Amino acid sequence: MEEHNWKFSQCFGDKGDVETITEADIISTVEFDHTGDFLATGDRGGRIVLFERNESKNNCEYRFYTEFQSHDAEFDYLKSLEIEEKINKIKWLKRSNTSNMLLSTNDKTIKLWKIFEKQIKMVSENNLSENSNLMNTGNETLSAANISSKLLSINNLKLPRLTLHDTITSAQPKKIYANAHAYHINSISVNSDGETFISADDLRINLWNLGIADQSFNIVDIKPVNMEELTEVITSAEFHPENCNLFMYSSSKGTIKLADMRVSSLCDNYSKVFEECIDPTNHNFFTEITSSISDVKFSPNGKYIVSRDYMTVKIWDVAMESEPLKTINIHEQLRDRLCDTYENDAIFDKFEVQFSGDNDSIMTGSYNNNFMIYPNAVSSSNKTVSENEIVLQADKSAFKAKKLNSRRKEPSNGLSMMRKEMQFDDIDFKKSILNLSWHPRENSVAIAATNNLYIFSTL
Repeated sequence: MEEHNWKFSQCFGDKGDVETITEADIISTVEFDHTGDFLATGDRGGRIVLFERNESKNNCEYRFYTEFQSHDAEFDYLKSLEIEEKINKIKWLKRSNTSNMLLSTNDKTIKLWKIFEKQIKMVSENNLSENSNLMNTGNETLSAANISSKLLSINNLKLPRLTLHDTITSAQPKKIYANAHAYHINSISVNSDGETFISADDLRINLWNLGIADQSFNIVDIKPVNMEELTEVITSAEFHPENCNLFMYSSSKGTIKLADMRVSSLCDNYSKVFEECIDPTNHNFFTEITSSISDVKFSPNGKYIVSRDYMTVKIWDVAMESEPLKTINIHEQLRDRLCDTYENDAIFDKFEVQFSGDNDSIMTGSYNNNFMIYPNAVSSSNKTVSENEIVLQADKSAFKAKKLNSRRKEPSNGLSMMRKEMQFDDIDFKKSILNLSWHPRENSVAIAATNNLYIFSTL
């Protein structure tokens, strides 16, 4: 995977200035399906937009498929709390027929959507259309013979016939999983058995059956009896991609816990804990915030785990919980300016991390609309991982460079690089790449940059 092979492919969305962007249009999640033929985005306005692969093109190109309103703003009258419509997560179900199924969630309610192509048919011919004016001759004294001669014989009767008028893409909510979370839902994950999924909030993880909307089982509960004793919250949770009994969840203390549902119905007692001890001499006021894990993912083969906190990406071997295989520094240039990031709230940004389909490469986001790809991060040495880092920018400059290159007919990626030694004042914290997704079968990635969706690919 060479650096010059990555190039900008597409951009969807309004390409205006950041200052003119409507809050509701900001993309809050992005997800490829299991085939890579479909791509979903959710925004803060509660809308889901789907894109489908353009098979007529050889490169990685998508086109608009459909859009629908998944969630609306609600008000919890018991708690006097407004529940915003923002889509927190989207997860695709594996296809079993021609329809697509996906789960979407806001802070409180999860919905199962069925997306399918619906044929609209209309009556194209019948007897009435041709003979409706037979009796309306203006002469009320028509004889029976005249009437019978004007009526069709039984041999000429036509059966009404339906013909295809149009085909539309329809989205229907099949199930609504509500009233199971007292706190904000931060993640959902579909099980490899295709029948169950988990949803996680700050203090609890619930197990659902896809076919049963009014009942869930609480499998993790870290809520203390006295809330003043609360020391950590759940930040992310995910099922193992192959073993339907295993799942993991991360916490704000920087730990990842692997649990086995076969051991106990309540999985508070974890099977493994992945945690790196912090040197007390390096501990400061911000350590507790920066060590909080914002996202955790299994590799597609289930052998590795990748986690992201504010400062680093860590790669773990599932068989070895004592220390991470690799630690990749992401925001080392911010270490001396954490006080400033605390004041502008940037230190609380929750960056996602992704594995490539080949279980070897890693991708995560940063500021200035930059995102980083680490080719062969699992199999390479620590030194090689940093040297091979690819920094790309999901910005207007990407498609401007593409137009420029097409005029020049010169091979160039034309992508801006984020220098590690960049001055603090040059970093635009409003332009953060928090949400991204990697195509499951090829080197193509989807990047959410405020209200725009960017596609980058090596194809």
